[in-house]
Amino acid sequence: MKVVDKQKYNMAIYEAKKEVHVQIHGFIKADLVEDYMRDLEATVAKVQKSTYTFVVDATYQSPVPSKVSSELGQTLMFYASLGFKDIYIVNPASKIAYVQVRNALEGVHFPGTVVDNVSQLATR
Repeated sequence: MKVVDKQKYNMAIYEAKKEVHVQIHGFIKADLVEDYMRDLEATVAKVQKSTYTFVVDATYQSPVPSKVSSELGQTLMFYASLGFKDIYIVNPASKIAYVQVRNALEGVHFPGTVVDNVSQLATR
């Protein structure tokens, strides 16, 4: 069930699979971060996080400006701090955005799993 459907991001809760999905379209500019965080907090508050998996689908994420790319690692660790049972990051299709995410993950101790596409989630 879609909970949030905005131009730059979607959020959905799949109760049968016990998953919360966040899908990024393009990249979230600074002026949208507050709305994004408010929507994220409201969405995750609707589930018992310790029994749910959190999926960040970055397939359609665009490369971010270099001044923002240094904050990607912090963002990924924020997702990890939300208290979900498991966390998955789906790599961006864009090669540049993929490298940015990979580089951000190298700089942090991310406890989740990174997959190359959404179909890999079904095989876990």
